[in-house]
Amino acid sequence: MSIIVYVSTKGGDVLKSSLEAVSYAAQTAETSNQEVVAISVGKVNSMDELGKYGANRLIQVQSSSISSFQPNLIAKAIHEIVKMEGSNLCILSHDLNGKAIAPILSVEMNAGMVTGAVGLPDNSDGFMVRKGVFSGKAFANIKILSENKIVTVMPNSIEKKEFKNTTNVEDVDIELGTPRITVIDQKIASTDVPLPEAEKVVSAGRGLKGPENWQMVEDLAKELGAATACSRPVADMDWRPHHEHVGQTGVAIRPNLYIAIGISGAIQHLAGVNQSKVIVVINTDKEAPFFKSADYGIVGDAFEVVPKLVEAVKRLNA
Repeated sequence: MSIIVYVSTKGGDVLKSSLEAVSYAAQTAETSNQEVVAISVGKVNSMDELGKYGANRLIQVQSSSISSFQPNLIAKAIHEIVKMEGSNLCILSHDLNGKAIAPILSVEMNAGMVTGAVGLPDNSDGFMVRKGVFSGKAFANIKILSENKIVTVMPNSIEKKEFKNTTNVEDVDIELGTPRITVIDQKIASTDVPLPEAEKVVSAGRGLKGPENWQMVEDLAKELGAATACSRPVADMDWRPHHEHVGQTGVAIRPNLYIAIGISGAIQHLAGVNQSKVIVVINTDKEAPFFKSADYGIVGDAFEVVPKLVEAVKRLNA
């Protein structure tokens, strides 16, 4: 018996969130004496990281049908591997790929599913998984009663444990049929650190007064090795691209450090960032709601505070 974990790649490199899912599967397998079988669509550049975080084997699915992201076909491919392996547990990351694939796979496998898990399964009384609910304001422990189970793991919620396994590779050709989705065009976000993967994020809102003032945000992000983000009004006004919008209606993130500049902290924004480990708020309004959720706060003008912060980080880096 094995635990199946789907890994997403970019240019052949396994995404950080997928490595977390591999480690989650490996830590789960420790208590049940199972092996961890990773599945990728296409080639993976290096096996070292997969083995480091606990994958015993990697099955690389080759199919002419999957020329671009096709969640229904990927779910079908995973299901075929699940049947081949006789597995009843499948792990995915709760990223954009996992969120699209997992529900389809749940139907294919007739499986119970927990999305956005933030803790390892508790097998003391069945199979119970912990997840955040009510926009991160509370936690629920959910028991999956079905024989087949699917868990998606919230990025940056599970500490990766090193196993240093040797990962054996197998290529499998699967005929998946005709894609139901036609991809007309793809626009790749031009960013060094994708938001869902970022451990540090520098974000700004309308307090910056215009897109021409964003350079200091980018300077701070560069010095910290962070990704940049923005509030919804900023994206709606086309000051910044929509893929940088974080919040309930944008990208939900869980970085180790979230710096909010000139953002008041509306409840919709907080819902997407309140699981950040450390929140720093910079705002001129000492009554801004965001300060209630902040670990650290600076009441001051961003145009004075941020340049000084950039210089301070530069000195620290030097």
